[in-house]
Order: sequence, then structure tokens, then C-alpha cells
Amino acid sequence: MTKGLITTRKIGVLIGGESAERDISIRSGLAIYQSLQELGYSAVPVDISKDIVNTLKKEKIKFAFLALHGGLGENGAIQGLLEVLGIPYTGSGILASALAMDKEASKKIFIYHGLPVAPFLVISQKSKTKNQKALDLPVPDFPLPWVIKPATEGSSIGISIVKEEKDLSSSLEKAFSFGPRVMIEKFIPGKEVHIGILGPKILGGVEVRPSLEFYNYEAKYTSGLTDYIIPPEIDEATFGNAKDIALKAHASLGCSGASRVDLRIDENNTPNILEVNTLPGMTTTSLLPKIAKFAGLTFSDLIEEIIRLALKE
Repeated sequence: MTKGLITTRKIGVLIGGESAERDISIRSGLAIYQSLQELGYSAVPVDISKDIVNTLKKEKIKFAFLALHGGLGENGAIQGLLEVLGIPYTGSGILASALAMDKEASKKIFIYHGLPVAPFLVISQKSKTKNQKALDLPVPDFPLPWVIKPATEGSSIGISIVKEEKDLSSSLEKAFSFGPRVMIEKFIPGKEVHIGILGPKILGGVEVRPSLEFYNYEAKYTSGLTDYIIPPEIDEATFGNAKDIALKAHASLGCSGASRVDLRIDENNTPNILEVNTLPGMTTTSLLPKIAKFAGLTFSDLIEEIIRLALKE
């Protein structure tokens, strides 16, 4: 039983940080912390924006449940710190976390493994000179509309959809405010399906239908702005293909524990990988808990299985 393996260890639920997703991380973390308390675990929330090393030592943390999103919490940095301190943790390891957080690196790995992704172009701020404007930068050789996104952010932070080339400049500037590299990706009309993975197995999938233009930050975290269809309303063959591609994407990056793979289904019913989330949201509106519930797992069941997988690793 999972609890028997960890009753003598104090769990630190790592939350916060300084990324643009800090607020969501805190919401995820508090939900996890409450569940751990109800299950009888010894747990404490730990905000990594403070002196994290001394805090972990002071609190005598022996196991870390990661509820971090974006930035240092999801890009392998905190995983590296925990490795040095000898503290086991939930989710993927250093390399898989870093690769999944970097949209350029992960897409190149997907392509290497023959997995479908939308055409894309990555622009670095180093490409610009003081006298250049964003419109002087390379223009994609694939048709509009384009999705403009920071290369290393999550939760749809800094994303814009460009339907006319004249809007490219302002969208690039917005995305560059979150980091030095920006991805321009071909927008794929169609259904958006997210696949939940737990260990080596597929949990299931959900189709998201936002009332806004796309599944942005507001649509993700504001109750009532998005409809969630479980299972997705796609044919059985397409759903099977989506699950197969998602699991291969998860494996190609070396992910472990729980992850969520986001896909867009194109006009040919081909699922195209948008990204792999190595630390999926765990708020009341988050997708992985919804998928798990449909698969017969309560939120507490999901928490315990994530711990079990981490200890098994």
C-alpha cells in the first residue's frame, strides 16, 4: 500500500515559484495538500520562491510532491536540486522536464520519432538588432492563421492567434516579454483533445470546447468558460490514434509519473501534438483530475497513485 511506504516521511507540497503560473501552482498545491491531509499523510506546503534549500531542511522534508507550473518548477531546475539533496519527488526527471518545457526541443524530438506536429518556426530575440522591428524577422512559409507563443511557457501564457500579417509584430512583442525565444506555429482548426497518462498507461482523454477564441489562460482557469467532453466526441479510430501518439510523445521525452498530452485533430483526423505537460494542473477545473474521475479514480486515488509511481521510480 502506498501509505505504508511513506508514513515515516514528511511530504513537502512544492508550490508557488516566480513563473507566470504562480497563482495556478498555489491552487494546485493547496488542493493536493488538503487531499494528503485527508488521507492521513504528514504534509506541509512549501513555497519555492523563498529559501527553498533551508526550508526543506528546516521542515525535514523527505518526499516532494511537485505542484509547480512553468519556470524553475517545471523545466528540470527544481528536479535537479531535489536530486542533489537526495529527496525523491513526483513527476518526470530532470531531462524529460527540461525537454517538455522547451517547445522547440520537444517538437524536434517528436519529429525525429515520426510523430505529427504542426509546421513551426522559432525566432530568437538575438535575431533582432536595435534598429529592426519584429516585422523584419523571418516570416513563416506556411499559411495564416499563426499561433504565436513563448517557447518555454505553459498555461497558454503569452499566446496570440494572428490572422493577418500586420498583427504579427505586436504578437511577437507580447510573446517576447516572457522569454528570448518565440514559436510561430501553424494554427490547426479542429477539435482539441487532451490525453491523460499515468505511469505507462493511458488514463483517458477529454475534448475541450472553449467559449473564447481558443483555450487560453482565461478559458482554462475560469469556471464556465469551457465545456469538457469526456470521452471526446471523435470516432473510435481517431481516439485510439490520439492515445497512441500521446503515449509515444510521453515516452519519447522520457517522461514518468503523470503527464497530459495536448493535441489538435486536423481535417484529416490526424492528431497533432501541441505539447506534453509533465506537471499537469491539479485544480478543481484541471483536466487530469477530470480524466481520472471518468476512469474511476477519485482525486485522492490520483494523488496516491502519483506518489506510488514516484516511489517506484
